[in-house]
Amino acid sequence: MLRLTPREKSSLLFEGILTVIMLGLINLAIFTIVQGFLFDHPEMQVGFFVIRQSFDLGPVHTRIVGYHQVLVLIFIVVDIWVLVWRLKRRKRQYQLDHIIRELHYIAQGHLDHRIDFSLTGREQDVITSVNALVDSAVKSMEEEREIEKSKDELITNVSHDLRTPLTSIIGYLGLIENHQYRSEEEIVEFANIAYTKATQMKTMVEDLFEYTQVQFNDRQLEFQPVDLTQLLDQVAASFELTAQKQGIQIQTHFTLSPLMIEAEASQLGRVFSNLVANALKYGDGATVIKLSANVMDDEAIVDVANDGVPIPARSVNRLFERFYRVESSRSKQTGGAGLGLAIVQSIVEKHHGQVSVMSNQALTTFTVRLPLKQGVSDETKA
Repeated sequence: MLRLTPREKSSLLFEGILTVIMLGLINLAIFTIVQGFLFDHPEMQVGFFVIRQSFDLGPVHTRIVGYHQVLVLIFIVVDIWVLVWRLKRRKRQYQLDHIIRELHYIAQGHLDHRIDFSLTGREQDVITSVNALVDSAVKSMEEEREIEKSKDELITNVSHDLRTPLTSIIGYLGLIENHQYRSEEEIVEFANIAYTKATQMKTMVEDLFEYTQVQFNDRQLEFQPVDLTQLLDQVAASFELTAQKQGIQIQTHFTLSPLMIEAEASQLGRVFSNLVANALKYGDGATVIKLSANVMDDEAIVDVANDGVPIPARSVNRLFERFYRVESSRSKQTGGAGLGLAIVQSIVEKHHGQVSVMSNQALTTFTVRLPLKQGVSDETKA
């Protein structure tokens, strides 16, 4: 509750005394005018006599009130109303002054400050709106700083990751350029190494481009009905040849077909393509990749599992971090930038879904949960 300062209390007291004096003078003036009017018009006194008679009580015929008593009663009621109205108005003005001072203080850069006193009526609505506005502004500024920080980290990490293969490319091509080779076989070997490193750089750049498109693009997704089972079949077919070369079988299992959800097909295709590609790259010793889909409540649940070497427990919770790799040596061989799973998480979140991973000796399973209808998920969360 707002406490008035001693100065404001004194001013309020002075306002009340001044109002009482002013009203007293007005009452005296009105009373004098009425008396003068009745003195100049004696016939009007008959009417007041009737009023007095109407207030007689009992056989004693005691007159309770006269015209001057009626005027005094009216004066008291009106004066009390005016006095309360003026004091309330003055107090409200002081309250608004306090709110304005708090606003000036916040505007000076003290964004961690909030108006902590409470009032009643519209003033409290103003306080609530101001605090909500400041909270919203602070949140927007923090999000903006996070975006800028994220972009800076992205540039730093990409520069670091690209520098290594680029240095190798320049080094081996420099050997060829300066004729620092002993035979044509060495030229071919140096060229092959440079080509491999260039391919890794191309993969990194493509991953980076895909991640920035997903993460920093404010475009709203265009949700349309999509048959999830058909989409998963297409993803499985697109990786079938690559999987056969690695001795891996891709299996699909659907409890419901068709399984219709609201999504953007191209974006969702990226999700499952990245998960299958991740299993092919890092699922050492895997013999099978399983894609399964079912429905639970208002969600579609898709599992992408492989029976390769399990992910270390210390790494499971960090898999979806940008540029995180379970083993740097494996990433060097595959040329990954550590962005594939971060892209998966970003797209799934834009579909108002969730992605998680569980790994044990039997299977490493990535689970994607997606709402069947986009509106249902939002309402449930609200």
